[in-house]
Amino acid sequence: MAEGISLLIDTTKCIACRGCQVACKQWNQRAAEKTVNHGNRQNPPDLSFNTWKLVRFSEIPRDVAPLYFFPDQCRHCLTPSCKEMADLRAGNLITIDKKTGAVIFNQKTKLKPEDFEEIREACPYDIPRFNSGSMQMAKCTLCFNRTQEGIPPACVKTCPTGGMQFGNRQEILDKANKRLAEVRRIYKHALLVDPEEVRVIYLLADDPRKYYHLTKAENKPGISRKVALKQFSQPLRMFRALAG
Repeated sequence: MAEGISLLIDTTKCIACRGCQVACKQWNQRAAEKTVNHGNRQNPPDLSFNTWKLVRFSEIPRDVAPLYFFPDQCRHCLTPSCKEMADLRAGNLITIDKKTGAVIFNQKTKLKPEDFEEIREACPYDIPRFNSGSMQMAKCTLCFNRTQEGIPPACVKTCPTGGMQFGNRQEILDKANKRLAEVRRIYKHALLVDPEEVRVIYLLADDPRKYYHLTKAENKPGISRKVALKQFSQPLRMFRALAG
């Protein structure tokens, strides 16, 4: 069983105040986004090099709950396919923090755009982002510089409703299952999203597709077919090169 930490995000308690989004920017010293009104409540429109956490708004007219809130961020997969691809394309770009299990990136590593696209494509939740000016990647780090010391991530600390909980992985899994049982008394379709594959576990009240199309991984985290093929072909390319 995986050790380290986990984070539970209970969307039934989310009021979309975006305090977590602001706290993330403040703690990680990320620049503000210049955006325009796109006709909905979501702002900025997507994750970016400077926005690592984003409260997504999904509006479904005539639905029982017409508004769905989803605080999107890196899931910190137990077997991160982004790292597997990065190991092939960008050396030590992505590592796993031994104490917390957080999937972190090297802020000094510069990438070719095509290498970054391969890494982003490997992520089942489409999380990594790129700065074409600095040629660097960025994403949520699970505030590993806080969590290593037992301090909650900035987003968890700022949540006014207690919708986010942080702690030992098994402890969080137990809390998640207990809370799920409570929520199902009201929302019969409630579920935990990919709890055995990720450290950031979401509790949803309804169908994941109502929140965001990548709320749940289409392909389970782990080694992708593309990564597997590259690993298989790498020794063959080396053999051909040596053979001249």
